[in-house]
Amino acid sequence: MYLIVGLLVVAFLLSFWMGYRRILRLQHLSQRRVLNGFVGAMILLTLISAGQWLDLISQDIAAHFTMFLYCLVAGFFSGFAFKMISLKRTISKTEYVYRSFWTEAAPNIIAILIIVFGIYRTGIIQLGPYTGIGITSGLSLLGFGFWGLTVKIVPEFRDKGILILDQCVNWDKVVAYRWESENVLLIEYYTADEKLTDFTTFIPSEDELKIERLLAKKLKEYHQDRKEKMEQIDTDF
Repeated sequence: MYLIVGLLVVAFLLSFWMGYRRILRLQHLSQRRVLNGFVGAMILLTLISAGQWLDLISQDIAAHFTMFLYCLVAGFFSGFAFKMISLKRTISKTEYVYRSFWTEAAPNIIAILIIVFGIYRTGIIQLGPYTGIGITSGLSLLGFGFWGLTVKIVPEFRDKGILILDQCVNWDKVVAYRWESENVLLIEYYTADEKLTDFTTFIPSEDELKIERLLAKKLKEYHQDRKEKMEQIDTDF
């Protein structure tokens, strides 16, 4: 029993570290990778179920393996969430973010519901019964919900940079901006590996002047840093 608990704790801490280090980021995900991951998970669960049905895998082994997977999920998303909180503190206060029901309230409501269901799964609300599967699955839901509260689906323009989902772009890496169309703003920036890329975001008409002033201020404020960085990039190439 103590060995199993110890292994689960180690799995949680290891995946927590991986999440905090953001080994896997949202920008790494693609339709193909998500599909492959889903198919792989379904195959794994099917093999476990078939093994139980054929008496090749005992119920205890299957349960412990499932608990192990739940702990990995719980640790990864919890670590990721703590990293996002730390990152937001590093780049200071929010200067501008587009707020609406669908970009702010709806995602937060979903995340809170997931957290509440996670607490329910642990058995705390109903005061038992407590099971390993219930506790670890509840923890995985808590971690995922906690992560959902820390990630915004729209860019956050902050004092020291722009937070795009789980990626931070410092102002000295922002090159230029322009309006692609009405209410659609395009911002060009350098990635961590010094590649020029861009992203677009929706800006309501009533906020266009505010975001124009903010971007003009930040581009001017970090002009010298950006110039030196671009000269360094040209030298490297």
